[in-house]
Amino acid sequence: MAEANWYVVHTYSGYENKVKANIEKTIENRHLEEEILEVRVPLQDVVEVKNGARKTVQKKMFPGYVLINMVMNDDTWYVVRNTRGVTGFVGPGSKPVPLTEMEMRPLGIKTENISVDFKEGDTIAVVAGVWKDTVGVVQRMDFGKQTATINVELFGRETPVEISFAEIRKMV
Repeated sequence: MAEANWYVVHTYSGYENKVKANIEKTIENRHLEEEILEVRVPLQDVVEVKNGARKTVQKKMFPGYVLINMVMNDDTWYVVRNTRGVTGFVGPGSKPVPLTEMEMRPLGIKTENISVDFKEGDTIAVVAGVWKDTVGVVQRMDFGKQTATINVELFGRETPVEISFAEIRKMV
């Protein structure tokens, strides 16, 4: 199988999140989870001052662009290129050019894989982040995104939550 790379897709301005949602829905419908691994709209924290109050808000790093980690082939190219709101891949002509390691570093995208000692069905403890000290059973693992989905009780209901591998430890 070919190697997955990060590609930049140009979208209509303001359509970044809609394009991300549409591509993710298409991945699910066409079962392309093994070929299109992740879709991202890079955000950055910006401090705004309004009426004398400082407030930190998230803004898009690159308005009009979406990053996609995918294996480039005719199928995946067609799916992404024909998503509503996408105007094309970044690259000369119709040939998409993957981002280099150096270009990805400032975006905070980690390419190294974290090896884990748990699997689906194992009980884990969350050791960092928002869900720290939460215990749950792994429902699903996404090695492309380096996340595990666990069910947590929220307002008296079981709710699936996606947590980074780095924030999880297996319970003994």
